Amino acid sequence: MRPLDKKIYLASKSPRRRELLRQVGIDFELLSLRSDPGRGIDVSEDVLASEPAAAYVERVAREKGAFAWNVLHLRRMPLRPVLSADTTVTIDGEILGKPATPNEAVAMLERLSGRTHQVLTSVALHYIDVAEQVTQVSHVRFATLSPSTIKAYCATSEPYDKAGGYGIQGLAALFIEHIEGSHSGIMGLPVFETAQLLKKAGITSL
Repeated sequence: MRPLDKKIYLASKSPRRRELLRQVGIDFELLSLRSDPGRGIDVSEDVLASEPAAAYVERVAREKGAFAWNVLHLRRMPLRPVLSADTTVTIDGEILGKPATPNEAVAMLERLSGRTHQVLTSVALHYIDVAEQVTQVSHVRFATLSPSTIKAYCATSEPYDKAGGYGIQGLAALFIEHIEGSHSGIMGLPVFETAQLLKKAGITSL
């Protein structure tokens, strides 16, 4: 079933995902999920024991979308496609989350320095007769970073709300020697793959 209008719900608080949807002309309404432990968490982003990065990011994206779809019904909101996503960074088979302290951020960047890591973003779409998901994987090589560069970067606000402790759309663009994959996927929403998903629910911008 096609939606009555061309609007979707975005189940994400990420400003990068909002920017990317606006960039390609997708009209959306935010449907934020709670992530503050003090107020309760709607979808846990904890990694399960021995959970591979791909399984982790796919599970979290899928659970965010399913929870948001149920919220629409509970609140009796207009039914529109729900888009959800999750991004993670992995190196040596280990998931790097969002650093909580400068020391954690420094340790992550020291580990990424001079090496190639993977960024996985999984995007899920929920609608009346659509439940689809796609995961995009990019390979990112960092230049070798000096201790002073790492310290200066970690003194900014950039590392602390981003998986892996860096944002490609900010100062960390200076660190990246090579990308194989999707620049927008590394930001948090692979535009091409997302557009293909939205088409299945009758949403296009062109």
